Amino acid sequence: MNPDYIRFKKQRELGEILSILFKFLRENYKLLFNVFAKFVSPAFVLLIAAVSYYTYSTIGSPVFATGVFSGGEFILSFILMLIAVLIYTAALNGAIFHVISSYINNNGDVQVSEVGKGLKEDFGKLLGITLISWVLIVAGTLLFIIPGVYLTVPLTLSAAILVFRRGNIMDSISDSFQLVKDNWWMTFFSLFVIGMLIYLISFIFQIPLLIYTIIKTFTVMQEGSAADLSGMFDWVYITLSIIASLIQYMLYAIMPLGISLIYFHLNEKQNFTGTFESIENLGRR
Repeated sequence: MNPDYIRFKKQRELGEILSILFKFLRENYKLLFNVFAKFVSPAFVLLIAAVSYYTYSTIGSPVFATGVFSGGEFILSFILMLIAVLIYTAALNGAIFHVISSYINNNGDVQVSEVGKGLKEDFGKLLGITLISWVLIVAGTLLFIIPGVYLTVPLTLSAAILVFRRGNIMDSISDSFQLVKDNWWMTFFSLFVIGMLIYLISFIFQIPLLIYTIIKTFTVMQEGSAADLSGMFDWVYITLSIIASLIQYMLYAIMPLGISLIYFHLNEKQNFTGTFESIENLGRR
């Protein structure tokens, strides 16, 4: 067994969840990068292309110079970006969840081949459960926002349940509501804090874009061309915007790690799986 083995099947408070989250990242960042390069990079390349096209269609096209908005191109680029984000989210979440699964099954020794095999087997279901979750959350949000917030919390755990419990889409969604039923506020707060940490880290990489935007705004104003916004959105702005977006998407890998720890905390609290396994292991010694 790895001497630094992290026991995932354990109840933890939020502070400990965050501590273990960053400990796992420190100890396994090379492994995670390798998994990302092998299994997630095709979806990431697709995302790069979609984000680039979307960015150009919204701020890089002649719309600002002519005042004519190309609605058809914007809608097409937006749909393509949504599809790319869907594929990337399913691939990234699936890869991270299977890393955790292999880590647990092999006492801290992740088998990359297991991760690839598991992701291949579950990818279709991960796409399905991600899409269904999005539809439910959007529908709930349209109903006075609060239902959308309520649905977001359990549905965020549904993909983890699908991988860790080896279930189907509908059972995983149903189990997510059952798992969160008496712990909605704790789960919401934990997800919110992890999400805010990801945002704050990603904001650091948006600072160059922010600085360039401020400088460019003053330049445009001094030149007396404030009415013509096209001068602000040059190739430098577009490049910095795309880079900031892609770094943010890469940092999303932190979220499924956090979701895994939250899932095992709730599962242990409800089912005592890790406790029973520990007792069984003591009996074998």
